[in-house]
Amino acid sequence: MTLPILKQIADLHGKPQDELKALWQEYFGSEPPAYRKGFLIRGLAQRIQELTFGGVPAVYQQRLDALVEDRPAKRRSSERGPSLLPGTKLVRDWQGVAHHVTVTAEGFEYQGRRFRSLSAIARLITGTRWNGWSYFGLANPNKRERRPA
Repeated sequence: MTLPILKQIADLHGKPQDELKALWQEYFGSEPPAYRKGFLIRGLAQRIQELTFGGVPAVYQQRLDALVEDRPAKRRSSERGPSLLPGTKLVRDWQGVAHHVTVTAEGFEYQGRRFRSLSAIARLITGTRWNGWSYFGLANPNKRERRPA
C-alpha cells in the first residue's frame, strides 16, 4: 500500500464516531449501519482500499453471488442442532437441586417462565455463562460429528 493510503486509514482511529458516519455516507452513499466505532473503521478502511486499488474482479464477484444464492437461509440459533420436540423434558442436577426444563414450540419453560434459549436458563441456574446445549448434556449444535476417513 502507498503511504497516503496508510495514513488515511490510520487517521480513522482518531476520528469521532460522528465523523466516521459522515465518511461512511460519503464513501458508500448510504446511511451507516448501527455499528460500533471499530466496525465502522474496518468498513471504511476496506472501502478506501477498494477505491484506490479496485474491488473484487467481476468474475469472482459473480461466483460469490452465485454461492450466496445457492446457500439456504441462515437458521436461528434456536433451530440449530438436534430438534427437540415440544413436551420434551430436560433435567439437570446442579448443586444437589434437580432443575426441570420443558421444551415448548416457542422455546423453553423453566419454573413457569418462558425462555428463548437454554443458555439463558443455564445462566439463571448457575450465575455464569454457559452454552445451554452443553449444560443440559445435549450435543453441541455448532460442531459437526467427525466421520472416520
